[in-house]
Amino acid sequence: LAALKKRAAELFSGDGDAGFGDQVYTAALSDAKFASTDGKTGDYNHFWVADRWFDHRTSLVVDPPDGQIPPLTPEAQKRQDDLVAYGKAHPADGPEDRNLLERCISSGLPNLLAGYNSNYQIFQAAGYVVIDQEMIHDARVIPLDGRPHVDKDVKLWLGDPRGRWEGDTLVVDTTNFSPKSNLRGASENLHLVERFTRISADTLEYQFTATDPTTWTKPWTARLLLKSSPDRLFEYACHEGNIGLNGILSGHRAEEKAAGRSTSR
Repeated sequence: LAALKKRAAELFSGDGDAGFGDQVYTAALSDAKFASTDGKTGDYNHFWVADRWFDHRTSLVVDPPDGQIPPLTPEAQKRQDDLVAYGKAHPADGPEDRNLLERCISSGLPNLLAGYNSNYQIFQAAGYVVIDQEMIHDARVIPLDGRPHVDKDVKLWLGDPRGRWEGDTLVVDTTNFSPKSNLRGASENLHLVERFTRISADTLEYQFTATDPTTWTKPWTARLLLKSSPDRLFEYACHEGNIGLNGILSGHRAEEKAAGRSTSR
């Protein structure tokens, strides 16, 4: 573990390309020189990405015991295949073809984008808990009074949460997801149960179980630790000059022009 941390520090220090998601760990494990995400244009500098924590675990998934997310159902696999095929045929005809994160709409739930604006601030008030996500500045207002979920026809980006206390654990039950919310391919039938437990003065254990029989062959559970930080959260002003999306669309227009065609809308 010490050698892994040392190698990651060597690969991702200073002014090199940023590593996202599992890239920090896989690059350190392979002991290879890190290549940018697309291998062409390069990522922005790694100093914009928060430092990672290392431990002896090899997966966030604790159930199934093999640490693997269960296989997709045939229905879900077809959805994914259709989505990939459409993306190849229409990579950037318009902004609607790009993902929700690029469009500054939602980072989804749970936010598993490790190291990238993945902080939370939790507020408690009489009858409510509010979880403010730094990414896309989403705020989840969670009632604790036992009220039922909203009508099944009401679909929300982050679902409809309901909270309750089980001893010292806050349990959040969320349904009514938008079909576009897309937790690793999940549909609007996703049922998410999250558990927040303080296990030390500066650590929350966060565990969630995702159930969607139209997406996975069985439910799965992941566990991670949330560490307290003295730093403040700042506004994630994604829409203010979203030059990334502008560059993607204008770049595709240039590709169309070079190929002598136009599919934009």
